[in-house]
Amino acid sequence: MINPQGLMIVLSGPSGVGKGTVRKAIFDHPDTEFEYSISMTTRNMREGEVDGVDYFFKSKKEFEQLIADDKFIEYAQYVDNYYGTPVDYCIETINDGRDIFLEIEVEGAKQVREKFPNALFIFLAPPTLGHLEDRLIGRGTESDDIIKNRIETAKKELEMMSLYDYVVINDEVDAARQTIQSIVTAEHHNRKRIEQQLRKHLLEVD
Repeated sequence: MINPQGLMIVLSGPSGVGKGTVRKAIFDHPDTEFEYSISMTTRNMREGEVDGVDYFFKSKKEFEQLIADDKFIEYAQYVDNYYGTPVDYCIETINDGRDIFLEIEVEGAKQVREKFPNALFIFLAPPTLGHLEDRLIGRGTESDDIIKNRIETAKKELEMMSLYDYVVINDEVDAARQTIQSIVTAEHHNRKRIEQQLRKHLLEVD
């Protein structure tokens, strides 16, 4: 019997593109069977967020100790805050044959690519930069200087789309959700992912 590993699904894109909103729509859908890898951050908790649900919120000192202890698959410093993906749960999940979903920043996704080249990388893009700026302003959580910084960073991140397997434009949340779930379904039947295990299975002698 074939017992394939689960997929590591990496959703990434510029700040303000709606990664968290799309991720929530995916996990609120009854057909979703992914495990969610909760990221860790040193940024302030936003209104409505819950520690241990949206992120693990840590102090800078606590985060840097975890870096020293090699407890992250990836981590990045973004607009003076750290973001990272704890390692143990992710590895246990995919080895158990379950898909794990990571919602992370672009710099972090580059590190995951180096360590887990067979992960599935999806870039969430805005329809336009103006749309992205409107979203950032609408959040009401950052100053004008930080928003300007995020837009400049987003321009650089958009040039990194070539590092991803798929690009999904977040023009409408439910459409983006459906596209991402369709991509994951297709990837479970990707020849390169299952050929080696299938050949071994077919050649087994009872």
